[in-house]
Amino acid sequence: MLKQKTLAKPIKTVGIGLHSGRKSTLTINPAPVNFGIQFVRVDLPQTVHIPAHALAVCDTRLASVIQKDGVKVSTVEHLLSACSGLGLDNLLIEVDAEEVPIMDGSAASFLFLIESAGIVEQDAPRKFMVIQKTVEVREGNKLARLEPFFGFKLDFTIDFKHPAVDKTGQHCMVDFAEHAYRSEIGRARTFGFAHEVEALREIGLARGGSLDNAIVLDEHRILNNEELRYDDEFVRHKILDAIGDLYLAGYPIVGAYTADKSGHALNNSLLRKLLEDVSAYSIETFSDRKAPAAYLQTADPAIV
Repeated sequence: MLKQKTLAKPIKTVGIGLHSGRKSTLTINPAPVNFGIQFVRVDLPQTVHIPAHALAVCDTRLASVIQKDGVKVSTVEHLLSACSGLGLDNLLIEVDAEEVPIMDGSAASFLFLIESAGIVEQDAPRKFMVIQKTVEVREGNKLARLEPFFGFKLDFTIDFKHPAVDKTGQHCMVDFAEHAYRSEIGRARTFGFAHEVEALREIGLARGGSLDNAIVLDEHRILNNEELRYDDEFVRHKILDAIGDLYLAGYPIVGAYTADKSGHALNNSLLRKLLEDVSAYSIETFSDRKAPAAYLQTADPAIV
Protein backbone atom coordinates (compact mmCIF):
# COMPACT_ATOMS: atom_id res chain seq x y z
CA MET A 1 0.00 0.00 0.00
CA LEU A 2 1.32 3.44 -0.91
CA LYS A 3 1.33 5.39 2.35
CA GLN A 4 1.01 9.05 3.23
CA LYS A 5 4.21 10.96 3.98
CA THR A 6 5.33 13.91 6.05
CA LEU A 7 8.61 15.43 7.26
CA ALA A 8 10.76 13.70 9.85
CA LYS A 9 11.41 17.04 11.61
CA PRO A 10 10.75 20.76 11.11
CA ILE A 11 12.93 22.77 8.73
CA LYS A 12 13.30 26.55 8.47
CA THR A 13 14.58 29.03 5.87
CA VAL A 14 14.54 32.78 5.22
CA GLY A 15 14.11 34.56 1.91
CA ILE A 16 12.55 37.40 -0.06
CA GLY A 17 9.07 37.42 -1.56
CA LEU A 18 9.18 37.71 -5.35
CA HIS A 19 6.25 40.09 -5.55
CA SER A 20 6.20 41.79 -2.14
CA GLY A 21 9.98 42.24 -1.89
CA ARG A 22 9.65 41.54 1.84
CA LYS A 23 11.82 39.21 3.89
CA SER A 24 9.99 36.20 5.32
CA THR A 25 10.78 33.17 7.44
CA LEU A 26 9.31 29.86 6.32
CA THR A 27 9.02 26.87 8.66
CA ILE A 28 7.82 23.53 7.29
CA ASN A 29 6.53 21.19 10.00
CA PRO A 30 5.43 17.56 10.10
CA ALA A 31 1.67 17.00 10.32
CA PRO A 32 -0.56 14.02 11.19
CA VAL A 33 -2.28 11.72 8.71
CA ASN A 34 -5.13 13.18 6.64
CA PHE A 35 -4.09 16.71 7.69
CA GLY A 36 -3.23 17.72 4.16
CA ILE A 37 -1.05 20.75 3.50
CA GLN A 38 -2.02 23.87 5.41
CA PHE A 39 -0.42 27.29 5.72
CA VAL A 40 -0.42 29.50 8.83
CA ARG A 41 0.58 33.17 9.07
CA VAL A 42 2.52 33.40 12.33
CA ASP A 43 2.93 37.18 12.10
CA LEU A 44 -0.73 37.81 12.85
CA PRO A 45 -2.51 37.77 16.23
CA GLN A 46 -5.12 35.27 15.06
CA THR A 47 -4.29 31.72 14.01
CA VAL A 48 -5.89 30.90 10.67
CA HIS A 49 -5.11 27.63 8.95
CA ILE A 50 -5.35 28.13 5.19
CA PRO A 51 -5.72 24.86 3.28
CA ALA A 52 -3.67 24.41 0.14
CA HIS A 53 -6.75 23.90 -1.98
CA ALA A 54 -8.08 25.19 -5.28
CA LEU A 55 -11.21 26.61 -3.64
CA ALA A 56 -9.01 28.73 -1.36
CA VAL A 57 -7.31 30.47 -4.30
CA CYS A 58 -8.23 34.16 -4.38
CA ASP A 59 -5.73 35.67 -6.83
CA THR A 60 -3.78 34.30 -9.79
CA ARG A 61 -1.88 37.33 -11.08
CA LEU A 62 1.58 35.85 -11.75
CA ALA A 63 1.23 33.57 -8.69
CA SER A 64 -1.26 31.38 -6.85
CA VAL A 65 -2.56 33.12 -3.73
CA ILE A 66 -4.66 31.31 -1.14
CA GLN A 67 -6.92 32.90 1.46
CA LYS A 68 -9.16 32.14 4.41
CA ASP A 69 -11.06 34.66 6.55
CA GLY A 70 -9.24 37.52 4.85
CA VAL A 71 -5.78 36.09 5.62
CA LYS A 72 -3.61 35.44 2.55
CA VAL A 73 -0.48 33.54 1.62
CA SER A 74 0.96 34.27 -1.81
CA THR A 75 3.19 32.43 -4.28
CA VAL A 76 2.59 28.93 -2.93
CA GLU A 77 3.09 27.11 -6.24
CA HIS A 78 6.87 26.44 -6.18
CA LEU A 79 6.79 24.98 -2.68
CA LEU A 80 3.71 22.89 -3.51
CA SER A 81 5.41 21.71 -6.69
CA ALA A 82 8.33 20.44 -4.60
CA CYS A 83 5.91 18.74 -2.20
CA SER A 84 4.23 17.02 -5.12
CA GLY A 85 7.57 15.97 -6.59
CA LEU A 86 8.64 14.39 -3.30
CA GLY A 87 5.25 12.85 -2.54
CA LEU A 88 4.47 14.77 0.66
CA ASP A 89 0.87 14.69 1.86
CA ASN A 90 0.74 16.27 5.31
CA LEU A 91 2.49 19.49 6.33
CA LEU A 92 1.91 22.55 8.48
CA ILE A 93 3.70 25.44 6.79
CA GLU A 94 4.31 28.58 8.85
CA VAL A 95 5.23 31.87 7.25
CA ASP A 96 5.69 35.25 8.97
CA ALA A 97 4.71 37.37 5.97
CA GLU A 98 2.12 37.34 3.21
CA GLU A 99 4.38 35.65 0.67
CA VAL A 100 6.39 32.42 0.55
CA PRO A 101 10.05 33.27 -0.17
CA ILE A 102 11.03 32.83 -3.81
CA MET A 103 14.50 31.41 -3.06
CA ASP A 104 16.26 30.95 -6.45
CA GLY A 105 13.04 31.06 -8.47
CA SER A 106 12.74 27.28 -8.84
CA ALA A 107 11.81 24.41 -6.52
CA ALA A 108 15.44 23.37 -5.95
CA SER A 109 15.87 25.07 -2.56
CA PHE A 110 12.64 23.54 -1.26
CA LEU A 111 13.70 20.10 -2.45
CA PHE A 112 16.99 20.50 -0.59
CA LEU A 113 15.27 21.67 2.60
CA ILE A 114 12.72 18.87 2.59
CA GLU A 115 15.28 16.16 1.93
CA SER A 116 17.56 17.64 4.62
CA ALA A 117 14.74 17.27 7.15
CA GLY A 118 13.94 13.76 5.95
CA ILE A 119 10.71 12.18 4.79
CA VAL A 120 8.80 9.55 6.76
CA GLU A 121 5.91 7.25 5.85
CA GLN A 122 2.78 7.42 7.96
CA ASP A 123 0.41 4.66 8.97
CA ALA A 124 -2.35 5.54 6.50
CA PRO A 125 -2.91 4.87 2.80
CA ARG A 126 -2.15 7.68 0.39
CA LYS A 127 -5.24 9.01 -1.38
CA PHE A 128 -5.22 9.90 -5.07
CA MET A 129 -7.60 11.86 -7.27
CA VAL A 130 -8.15 9.66 -10.30
CA ILE A 131 -9.48 11.47 -13.37
CA GLN A 132 -12.47 9.57 -14.77
CA LYS A 133 -13.44 11.77 -17.69
CA THR A 134 -11.96 14.66 -19.62
CA VAL A 135 -12.35 18.16 -18.17
CA GLU A 136 -11.23 21.16 -20.21
CA VAL A 137 -11.25 24.94 -19.92
CA ARG A 138 -10.42 27.51 -22.60
CA GLU A 139 -9.86 31.25 -22.59
CA GLY A 140 -9.32 32.64 -26.08
CA ASN A 141 -6.42 30.66 -27.52
CA LYS A 142 -5.40 29.29 -24.11
CA LEU A 143 -6.22 25.75 -23.02
CA ALA A 144 -5.91 23.53 -19.95
CA ARG A 145 -7.17 19.94 -19.86
CA LEU A 146 -7.19 16.91 -17.57
CA GLU A 147 -8.06 13.49 -18.95
CA PRO A 148 -7.96 9.86 -17.82
CA PHE A 149 -4.48 8.31 -17.80
CA PHE A 150 -3.03 5.71 -15.44
CA GLY A 151 -0.11 7.80 -14.30
CA PHE A 152 0.85 11.46 -14.17
CA LYS A 153 2.12 13.28 -17.22
CA LEU A 154 2.10 16.89 -18.34
CA ASP A 155 2.25 18.22 -21.89
CA PHE A 156 2.81 21.98 -22.08
CA THR A 157 3.17 24.43 -24.97
CA ILE A 158 4.15 28.09 -24.56
CA ASP A 159 4.22 30.83 -27.17
CA PHE A 160 6.48 33.75 -26.28
CA LYS A 161 7.53 35.90 -29.24
CA HIS A 162 11.04 36.62 -28.02
CA PRO A 163 14.40 35.82 -29.69
CA ALA A 164 15.89 34.18 -26.59
CA VAL A 165 12.81 32.03 -25.96
CA ASP A 166 12.51 31.12 -29.64
CA LYS A 167 15.98 29.55 -29.42
CA THR A 168 14.72 27.15 -26.76
CA GLY A 169 11.95 24.58 -26.91
CA GLN A 170 8.45 25.99 -26.49
CA HIS A 171 6.94 22.54 -25.95
CA CYS A 172 7.73 19.87 -23.36
CA MET A 173 6.11 16.62 -22.24
CA VAL A 174 7.08 14.92 -18.99
CA ASP A 175 5.79 11.50 -17.95
CA PHE A 176 6.77 10.76 -14.36
CA ALA A 177 6.77 7.05 -15.00
CA GLU A 178 9.90 7.74 -17.06
CA HIS A 179 11.29 11.03 -15.73
CA ALA A 180 12.31 12.18 -12.26
CA TYR A 181 10.99 15.48 -10.91
CA ARG A 182 14.29 16.71 -9.48
CA SER A 183 16.35 16.22 -12.63
CA GLU A 184 13.74 17.14 -15.23
CA ILE A 185 11.68 19.93 -13.63
CA GLY A 186 12.76 20.97 -10.14
CA ARG A 187 15.58 23.38 -11.10
CA ALA A 188 13.66 25.35 -13.74
CA ARG A 189 13.49 29.04 -12.73
CA THR A 190 10.73 31.57 -13.12
CA PHE A 191 11.28 34.23 -15.78
CA GLY A 192 10.19 37.73 -16.64
CA PHE A 193 10.73 40.60 -19.03
CA ALA A 194 12.60 43.74 -18.00
CA HIS A 195 10.23 46.05 -19.88
CA GLU A 196 7.30 44.79 -17.78
CA VAL A 197 8.93 45.29 -14.38
CA GLU A 198 7.93 48.93 -13.84
CA ALA A 199 4.29 48.28 -14.68
CA LEU A 200 4.20 45.20 -12.43
CA ARG A 201 5.72 47.07 -9.51
CA GLU A 202 3.09 49.78 -9.83
CA ILE A 203 0.44 47.13 -9.06
CA GLY A 204 2.45 45.58 -6.23
CA LEU A 205 4.08 42.72 -8.13
CA ALA A 206 7.70 41.76 -8.89
CA ARG A 207 9.10 44.03 -6.16
CA GLY A 208 11.53 41.32 -5.05
CA GLY A 209 12.51 40.07 -8.49
CA SER A 210 16.20 40.04 -9.42
CA LEU A 211 18.78 38.17 -11.44
CA ASP A 212 19.27 35.99 -8.34
CA ASN A 213 15.74 34.58 -8.38
CA ALA A 214 14.53 34.80 -11.98
CA ILE A 215 15.62 34.61 -15.58
CA VAL A 216 15.30 38.19 -16.79
CA LEU A 217 15.07 39.10 -20.46
CA ASP A 218 15.34 42.44 -22.23
CA GLU A 219 13.99 42.89 -25.76
CA HIS A 220 16.66 40.70 -27.31
CA ARG A 221 18.50 38.51 -24.83
CA ILE A 222 18.80 36.92 -21.39
CA LEU A 223 20.42 39.31 -18.90
CA ASN A 224 21.62 36.67 -16.41
CA ASN A 225 25.26 35.67 -16.57
CA GLU A 226 24.33 32.08 -15.67
CA GLU A 227 23.52 29.68 -18.50
CA LEU A 228 20.07 28.15 -18.74
CA ARG A 229 19.72 25.09 -16.53
CA TYR A 230 17.76 23.26 -19.23
CA ASP A 231 17.74 23.91 -22.96
CA ASP A 232 14.00 24.53 -22.64
CA GLU A 233 13.96 25.99 -19.12
CA PHE A 234 11.12 28.42 -19.89
CA VAL A 235 8.53 25.78 -20.69
CA ARG A 236 9.84 23.49 -17.96
CA HIS A 237 9.20 26.20 -15.41
CA LYS A 238 5.63 26.43 -16.65
CA ILE A 239 5.34 22.70 -15.96
CA LEU A 240 6.83 23.25 -12.48
CA ASP A 241 4.15 25.88 -11.84
CA ALA A 242 1.42 23.62 -13.17
CA ILE A 243 2.47 20.77 -10.88
CA GLY A 244 2.18 23.12 -7.90
CA ASP A 245 -1.16 24.46 -9.09
CA LEU A 246 -2.53 20.95 -9.65
CA TYR A 247 -1.47 19.90 -6.14
CA LEU A 248 -4.13 22.36 -4.97
CA ALA A 249 -6.62 19.64 -5.90
CA GLY A 250 -5.92 18.36 -2.39
CA TYR A 251 -4.61 15.02 -3.64
CA PRO A 252 -2.00 13.84 -6.14
CA ILE A 253 -3.67 13.50 -9.53
CA VAL A 254 -3.74 10.32 -11.58
CA GLY A 255 -4.30 11.62 -15.08
CA ALA A 256 -2.83 13.52 -18.02
CA TYR A 257 -2.62 17.31 -18.09
CA THR A 258 -2.35 19.20 -21.36
CA ALA A 259 -1.84 22.95 -21.60
CA ASP A 260 -1.41 25.52 -24.33
CA LYS A 261 -0.37 28.95 -23.01
CA SER A 262 -2.00 28.18 -19.65
CA GLY A 263 -1.12 29.88 -16.37
CA HIS A 264 -2.23 30.06 -12.75
CA ALA A 265 -5.68 31.46 -13.57
CA LEU A 266 -6.58 28.81 -16.12
CA ASN A 267 -5.10 26.04 -13.97
CA ASN A 268 -7.31 27.10 -11.10
CA SER A 269 -10.35 27.31 -13.37
CA LEU A 270 -9.59 23.77 -14.51
CA LEU A 271 -9.50 22.42 -10.95
CA ARG A 272 -12.67 24.27 -9.98
CA LYS A 273 -14.49 22.80 -12.98
CA LEU A 274 -13.18 19.34 -12.08
CA LEU A 275 -14.31 19.65 -8.46
CA GLU A 276 -17.79 20.77 -9.55
CA ASP A 277 -18.38 17.44 -11.32
CA VAL A 278 -18.11 14.55 -8.86
CA SER A 279 -18.42 12.08 -11.75
CA ALA A 280 -15.19 13.43 -13.29
CA TYR A 281 -12.95 11.94 -10.60
CA SER A 282 -12.73 9.36 -7.84
CA ILE A 283 -10.62 9.23 -4.66
CA GLU A 284 -8.67 5.97 -4.50
CA THR A 285 -5.79 4.23 -2.77
CA PHE A 286 -3.32 1.80 -4.37
CA SER A 287 -1.30 -1.20 -3.35
CA ASP A 288 2.34 -1.14 -4.46
CA ARG A 289 1.65 -3.68 -7.19
CA LYS A 290 -1.28 -1.81 -8.68
CA ALA A 291 -0.05 1.75 -8.25
CA PRO A 292 0.76 3.96 -11.24
CA ALA A 293 4.48 3.80 -12.00
CA ALA A 294 4.65 7.60 -11.87
CA TYR A 295 3.97 7.49 -8.14
CA LEU A 296 6.31 4.64 -7.38
CA GLN A 297 9.07 7.10 -8.40
CA THR A 298 8.41 9.09 -5.22
CA ALA A 299 8.44 6.05 -2.92
CA ASP A 300 12.15 6.59 -2.33
CA PRO A 301 13.22 10.27 -2.29
CA ALA A 302 16.75 9.23 -3.21
CA ILE A 303 15.63 8.49 -6.78
CA VAL A 304 13.62 11.68 -7.28
